[in-house]
Amino acid sequence: MPIRSSALSQGSRSLTSFSLAEQPQVRAALDWFAKNLRWINEQQAALTEIPAPSFQEEKRSAAVKALFVAEGLPVQTDKLGNVIAELRGANDKECILIAAHLDTVFPADTDVKVQREGDRLVAPGISDNGTGLAALLAIARALQAAKLRPQRTILFAANVGEEGEGNLRGMRALIDAYRTKLRAVIVLDGSGTDHVTTKALASRRLEVTISGPGGHSWSDFGMVNPINALVRGSVRFINTKIPVSPRTTFNLGQVEGGTSVNSIPHEAKLKVDLRSESEDELVRLETALRDCMATGVKDEMDNARDRSKGKLDWKVDLIGSRPGGELAADSSLLASLRAADDFLENQSRIERSSTDANIPLSLGIEALAIGAGGNGGGAHSLQEWYEPAGRELGLQRAMLTLLGVSGVAQEKGR
Repeated sequence: MPIRSSALSQGSRSLTSFSLAEQPQVRAALDWFAKNLRWINEQQAALTEIPAPSFQEEKRSAAVKALFVAEGLPVQTDKLGNVIAELRGANDKECILIAAHLDTVFPADTDVKVQREGDRLVAPGISDNGTGLAALLAIARALQAAKLRPQRTILFAANVGEEGEGNLRGMRALIDAYRTKLRAVIVLDGSGTDHVTTKALASRRLEVTISGPGGHSWSDFGMVNPINALVRGSVRFINTKIPVSPRTTFNLGQVEGGTSVNSIPHEAKLKVDLRSESEDELVRLETALRDCMATGVKDEMDNARDRSKGKLDWKVDLIGSRPGGELAADSSLLASLRAADDFLENQSRIERSSTDANIPLSLGIEALAIGAGGNGGGAHSLQEWYEPAGRELGLQRAMLTLLGVSGVAQEKGR
């Protein structure tokens, strides 16, 4: 759903109508980043070393909350584990949300100790989303240090459940809680300053489960085998034709099943990720997956040597769905981002991606996702890395975009 600029047109002025950077408090906040890079880097490393798989973010959530409390901001943790700190504005009936997700894709027993290779930091999750969390804290601290009061209230949220089967549950809860007051959402996700995500990539995650009686590999040979059926269906599905445009992808991401090499399994599972720029293509892909699995099960049962020992049952469950959406080219939020880029002499391109911004965009709320500066790579791998050189550009860009839509309250007597 395209979002019009009217939602932000009342009561706020963007960077194009006055120079935020000329205001002493804003200038002080901008300058704070370069003076405190060591602290920002240290917080990023420390938070990265706290394991935070989706659904297990409690310890990292508590650490972030303590840092917000130390800045003197009112802080709460909701029932899901989202941490929300508030910088009260002159107008507390409207708010702007800036958020970074807490969770990672890595299991709890993953070694997340940060290794330093020169200026490079290496650890699972160091960039996605250690960078975003460090930026969220740094922006809050910079505004507090400059004693800056926004026109609209700013909510700083470290949210749960962005990755994988988290299914954006943290952002969904935040939008539900603040929707009547919410005027814009800025998502800090990963590194870089060369892009802005204004188009939400729709996706669906499905789990295929095939079950049977199970048995012994020798004495029960020839009975139906759930893994065989899963393989038969999967081979059919991976040969599904995928269009180049609209861009569409699928990924067979997890396979489970069996108890030993000499046992016919009683169950097999497959998790599949489907993504597309087109809702019609998503529907087509999901239908193809179901049809292929039905055929795989039928082929396995038709080819069984011994049909007297049971049959196969199967199902496909939807375990995640991310809606699509798009920010209008003339939105006030995008205008603020572009004005920040112009001021900082930064160039960025518009991208389509799957982020926490999917939820507000799908509901007609102005939203975008940006990197928080520096450079990173190897996301979702054990070799993930981050280089903080130049990160202050990303921090200044995010803060100016934020202030462009929140506005800055005028000091009394001026």
